[in-house]
Amino acid sequence: MSGPTAADVARGVFRLLLQEGFSPLLEFSLANGRRLDVAALGADGTMLGVEIKVAIADLKADTKWPDYLEFCELFYFAIPPGFPEELVPDTTGLIVADRYGGAILRPSPRVALHASRRKAVTLRFGRVAAERLAVLSAEPTG
Repeated sequence: MSGPTAADVARGVFRLLLQEGFSPLLEFSLANGRRLDVAALGADGTMLGVEIKVAIADLKADTKWPDYLEFCELFYFAIPPGFPEELVPDTTGLIVADRYGGAILRPSPRVALHASRRKAVTLRFGRVAAERLAVLSAEPTG
């Protein structure tokens, strides 16, 4: 049997974020060309980002994650159960998740976004969510 997949972790992250009052989207592209595995918008406008890691080699080789920080007030790494937590940078939040749900093991430090950045990211989030819904709504049913 193979180990947990990024899709399994993403599913658990989605469930957790919904329980925490956030509205998540998979694969959200940022203005700097980077793509978050999961982005989520809170009811108060908080922008949250999640980078999913299921392989130690992938985590160790990832040098792009700091590029996400200027677009998120909260930033988490999400890992599957059994992944060595000590490898995850301690300057970020930490979520452990499987396909059934997740838990925040370490809260993310909160970083204030400049008002213009917050507006731009929030508008982009809304547009992406609406476009994805429009595509789903246009698919034939039955």
